[in-house]
Amino acid sequence: MNNKTNCIIIHGCPSNKEEAIDPNRRTYDKHWIPYIKKNLILKGIDTETPMMPTPWDPDYDAYKKEFEKYLVTENTILIGHSCGCAFLVRWLGESKKIIKELILVAPWKISKEDDLNKEKFYTFPIDETIKSRVGEIIMFTSDNEAKDGKKSLEMYRDALGGKIIELKGRGHYILKHMVTEEFSELLDEIV
Repeated sequence: MNNKTNCIIIHGCPSNKEEAIDPNRRTYDKHWIPYIKKNLILKGIDTETPMMPTPWDPDYDAYKKEFEKYLVTENTILIGHSCGCAFLVRWLGESKKIIKELILVAPWKISKEDDLNKEKFYTFPIDETIKSRVGEIIMFTSDNEAKDGKKSLEMYRDALGGKIIELKGRGHYILKHMVTEEFSELLDEIV
C-alpha cells in the first residue's frame, strides 16, 4: 500500500495551432500547470503533468493508455483542466478507483457542433457513484467563463456535488485570460 500523496494533472485540449504543443514532449508546461507542479513538489507531493496524445484532437482510448502509465491510489489527487476534466471524470467512472481528491478547473463537457471527435470525447454519462469514492471534489470556475463552460460546470456539479469556487476575471484559466501562471487559490485547496 502506498501512503504517499501524489498528484497527476491532465491538461486541456488546445487547438493544433498552439505553439507550445510539441508531440515529442512527455510533460505539459503551459498556463498555471508548471506553477502548481513546482509548488507541490516543493511540498513533497510527487506531481506528474503528462502530455496527452494529440490533445487538439482528443481520443479517450489514447488518453487512457497514456494516463494508466501513472500510479493512482487512494492517496492520489487528480486535477483536470477543461477537457482534462472530462477525461478524468469518465476514467474514474469506468475504473471505479478510490482517490483522495478530484479538482476540476474550468471543466468542459460540450463539443462544438461540427467536431465529431470532441463530441465522442465529451459524450458519456457521468457516474454519480464517483462522489462515494473521492474524498473531496472541488471545481473552479470564473465569473467570465464562456456560456458552455458554465453549462458544463452545472452538469458536473449536478452529478458529483462538491465545492464550487468562482474567481473573478479568470476566464477559462488559460494564460491569456489569467495574465499570470500563478494560481495560489488552487494551491491553497490542495495543501
